[in-house]
Amino acid sequence: MLEEIIIAGFGGQGVMSMGQLIAYAGMLEGKGVSWLPSYGPEQRGGTANCAVVVSDEPVGSPLVTRPSTAIVLNNPSFDKFEPRVRPGGILMLNSSLVVRTSERKDIKIIEISATDMANDLGNSRVANMILLGAFLEQTKMVSIDSVIESLKKVLSVDKHHLIAINKEALQKGASLIAVPIT
Repeated sequence: MLEEIIIAGFGGQGVMSMGQLIAYAGMLEGKGVSWLPSYGPEQRGGTANCAVVVSDEPVGSPLVTRPSTAIVLNNPSFDKFEPRVRPGGILMLNSSLVVRTSERKDIKIIEISATDMANDLGNSRVANMILLGAFLEQTKMVSIDSVIESLKKVLSVDKHHLIAINKEALQKGASLIAVPIT
């Protein structure tokens, strides 16, 4: 198993924490992992993305140029990363914020109105966790339980009270894939 993932959006959308959670969960499960952040020149609100590699073997390089999955949280990231997803890969979009649509027929496109769903849960900042839950259910790359355990490392101690809402958001996202809407 080798998954090469790009997660991209604006700073403050939880792009980096999504990548860290996948990497920590992979480590907990004994997989080879890498996490490589990339920030735009702006401060909060600027572009941000990270590359995450999870493998059953040691990871040879943290660079991801043709991701097996791109999780996209804004329009500029769609423009940049949609063409790079390798054939047979996955493009996951936060359709609450990404207004563009992919015309590609060689990839699986998953559109989730994650921000709207997060608002329904009472916290717009967990949109990233809804997308992550859906991604994990789709790929089975690492378990949601490992990600929940990893939240204790990624979130500072003063934010541990948010673990419950993050868990709820992960489960909400997973349920969207487990029982597809037709």
